[in-house]
Amino acid sequence: MLTMKRLDLADARLLIEGAARKSQEIGVPMCIAITDESGNLVAFERMDGGKTSSVIVAQDKAYTAAAARKATHDYNKVCVPGNLAFGIHTEVGGRLSTVGGGLPVTVDGEVVGGIGLSSGTPQQDMDCAQAGIDHFMAARG
Repeated sequence: MLTMKRLDLADARLLIEGAARKSQEIGVPMCIAITDESGNLVAFERMDGGKTSSVIVAQDKAYTAAAARKATHDYNKVCVPGNLAFGIHTEVGGRLSTVGGGLPVTVDGEVVGGIGLSSGTPQQDMDCAQAGIDHFMAARG
């Protein structure tokens, strides 16, 4: 039998809060998705002004980060023609994202979920995702 840690709704709200604060600071309204360790959605927020096309993109970034236990920008670095990972973005029905903005959420060395942001540039999405994780970790003590 397996025992695993998993983000709960209160955790997801902390992640969203931290990411949304950073989003407001940079002036880019975001779509923010939080998943559990298997990539299933726990919470989602589309900030006023978040792009409609980013609703699914944010969820796919969070899914990838959690289920693959890898930041989406790490896939981006290796998903180029000629590399063995090229084409990974077409797997799982096209849900695996290679665009920056999805990060695994890790507690005590174990991936417990994922955070995905979309609506800004990939770097802005990555910065806001990291801000969400930083806020979550600070609140945990």
